[in-house]
Amino acid sequence: MRAALVLLFVLTACSPGGPADTKLTVLATGELADLGPVLADLRRDTGVELVMDYRGTMEATAELDRGFDVAWPATGRFLRLRGAEPKLTTSIMLSPLVFGVKASQAAKLGARPTWADIADRAAGGELTYGMADPHVSGSGMAALIGVATAAAGTGAALRPEDVRCDRIQGFLAGRAFGTPDVTAEYVRRQDEVGGVVAPESTILALNASGRLREPLEVVYPRDGIVLADYPLMLRNPDKRAAYDKVVQWLRTPAAQQAIMDRTFRRPADPALPRTGKLATPIGNPLYFPDRQEVVDRLLQAYDRAGTGARVIFVLDYSLSMAGPRVAALRRAFAALNGFDRFYVGEQVTIIRFAGDVLEERAITVSRKEDVDALQAVVASADLRPYTAIWSALEHAYRIAKPGTSIVLMTDGENNAGLGLAAFLGGRHDAGPTYAIRFGEANPAELGRVTAATGGRVVDGNAESLTEAVKELRGCR
Repeated sequence: MRAALVLLFVLTACSPGGPADTKLTVLATGELADLGPVLADLRRDTGVELVMDYRGTMEATAELDRGFDVAWPATGRFLRLRGAEPKLTTSIMLSPLVFGVKASQAAKLGARPTWADIADRAAGGELTYGMADPHVSGSGMAALIGVATAAAGTGAALRPEDVRCDRIQGFLAGRAFGTPDVTAEYVRRQDEVGGVVAPESTILALNASGRLREPLEVVYPRDGIVLADYPLMLRNPDKRAAYDKVVQWLRTPAAQQAIMDRTFRRPADPALPRTGKLATPIGNPLYFPDRQEVVDRLLQAYDRAGTGARVIFVLDYSLSMAGPRVAALRRAFAALNGFDRFYVGEQVTIIRFAGDVLEERAITVSRKEDVDALQAVVASADLRPYTAIWSALEHAYRIAKPGTSIVLMTDGENNAGLGLAAFLGGRHDAGPTYAIRFGEANPAELGRVTAATGGRVVDGNAESLTEAVKELRGCR
């Protein structure tokens, strides 16, 4: 009887699930919740159980030091920025960040769209989508990186000065929701939302789930993608043997095939053939930012989006603007397209002035026709005598709400209406004035006004005007 009990104890200790099994606590990205069947096979074959604690990738990055044996984020790049990436890390599988769009709307993006194309359609109200909050989700942050990199146009890793809030706001104008679980929210709102920004595996799983009334086409932006490589990172050196056993099993051809078949992620092993939709080339990877400040600025831009920027253009239509100067002004507005276009939700007011205010037109952009209406105001040939700069600017501040940016364009000396001293004696705390100077406009006076309101002066010669308008209409 005693021998039988000893034998029973030994058999129990050696069998999977018995007392000799090893447990590894894992801080994991929530995207990996679909690995349940694979992890069950892992435990059966190795005796190692992974006890998963699911968080968003950005949230997990911030909580890495809370005593977990292993970390399993979507990417280790955010840890690398902070100098906190563990020494022992192994990529397990791959999935690019993509844009899933309804087949009925894919034609609007063209055959091989870029992030710029997607942002342009979103800014114009032609495309709505869901995207996870980048404060907690690596996929949400990857989308911002893609858009900001495309907007910068440098072909290199983003620098802090490349992150332009106004350009990101145009893309985010199309965001219908930003919940952590974009899959469930998209399924719930699929009739009203055009697509979703998510890992390729998420889009393919949705299409295969039977929960969509219209399948999503997978768009791999032509100007580059951010690739998640799901690294398994050892945090507790005492668990090295168990970690090695897990990595070895997960990287076997059988396990890699199971991951591909069950979760629609690409195998980390380049020799293993991709099957089905996973055989589609993903294109070139984007450069990942190499400075934490870039990520911080992207989050600031994200936080500022959603309410719609307010900008007032105060435009000089005095007779001295006739000819090339007013033509340059019109070209500058015509150039506001792509990342620099007026976007849905943006509140734009145009004030034309000469000896007094000639016209005031305010529009909250909701469709392309609204932008056409603004262009029609700027196209006016109604030029008049005299130049009441400070009266027109005072009028702009009377109608400005807090947080408004004001862009003044003038070529002349103030010779009508309110004087400079009277203007400066008023209250102008609604927002900054940016002055674009043409011709003979007094730089000293413009400098005093912009300094008093928190703005600055920009030369408005024909070559620089378009770039000046793009820069100065941005959010602060």
